[in-house]
Amino acid sequence: MTTLTKPTARAASTALASTLAASADNAIKRIYDFLAALIGIILLTPLWIVVALLVRLNDGGPAFFKQERVGLDGTTFTMLKFRTMRVDAEELKASLIEANEADASAGNSIMFKMANDPRITRIGAFLRKTSIDELPQLFNVLRGDMSLVGPRPPLPSEVAQYEPRVMGKFAVRPGITGLWQISGRSNLSWDETVHLDLSYAQHRSLTLDTWIALQTIPAILRHEGAY
Repeated sequence: MTTLTKPTARAASTALASTLAASADNAIKRIYDFLAALIGIILLTPLWIVVALLVRLNDGGPAFFKQERVGLDGTTFTMLKFRTMRVDAEELKASLIEANEADASAGNSIMFKMANDPRITRIGAFLRKTSIDELPQLFNVLRGDMSLVGPRPPLPSEVAQYEPRVMGKFAVRPGITGLWQISGRSNLSWDETVHLDLSYAQHRSLTLDTWIALQTIPAILRHEGAY
């Protein structure tokens, strides 16, 4: 029979306490996410109806846009957004790759972002600027695909270009808002984006989530990197 020494026993006890605390935090976070998403969906229903009608009336296309993204543990899910681009946006993307304004020298060419993307509709530009296009992701939060706070959910094509170290971001659920969203969004370099995502995954806590949530509205009002 093996007897644990006092230092070993203390270490085991500390590790167990840390694990239990992390599990409790995750449970509380999930409950909060579910309730907040449910309340948000109910309260924002009138706004959803108006936005959906405006998107439909703009060009006759669907109000919502569905796209495969990568989330917790590298699993894929279907993310919802209000459609902000032309119906044929994905077909036009290939012809715009060379015009990608992401700074390749900074390693940010992994994320396709254009400040003046010609595929964005008139109503879509407003929805992006105000982040209203992200509201349907509350359904993703309700289903458990996403959290209110977490790293940006990437495309599978982006993940295919990741270095092994970047995969650490998938230790947590992606979020509607997060450090990337409140720190400049599309204006950030790839290295800055990775640093923020990994930092959140390593230091996540309810306190950090609360701070990020409080910083989100000022960030939206600044419109920094919102394109």
